[in-house]
Amino acid sequence: MKTNTKPRDATKKPKQGGLSRSSSSPGTDVDRMFRAFCDRTRLRILCLLSKHEMCVGDLVEILGSPQPTVSRHLKYLRDSGLVTVRRTRNWVHYSLVRPKSVFHERLLECTQACFAEVPEIKKDAARAEKVFASGGCCPLE
Repeated sequence: MKTNTKPRDATKKPKQGGLSRSSSSPGTDVDRMFRAFCDRTRLRILCLLSKHEMCVGDLVEILGSPQPTVSRHLKYLRDSGLVTVRRTRNWVHYSLVRPKSVFHERLLECTQACFAEVPEIKKDAARAEKVFASGGCCPLE
């Protein structure tokens, strides 16, 4: 019996499943949100966006992370249904999505209440105030 399977290249990594928005059962939404909160950088971004709408340039400056890293985490947060985008001319501004459920609302409240005293997040907040005091990298319209 002949099969049409090719040997797997040992140098290639298996594809990991991304976040698909195609299934929208309540359990899936909860899973997506929890996974989004399980990364330090995404948590820092969520805490910053709970205070201000921001562009990638401002987040890069505040977090001290490379732009591709910040953009990748923002994409993950968008796919998780936690962050939304507003485009104006050449600028892209990110903000938190308005809560769509009680669970979503409580999770965002926890971001503000539970993590506000984390030293790294406090430093991010102080850097954010300086960025906004200087006008930020792109104009808000």
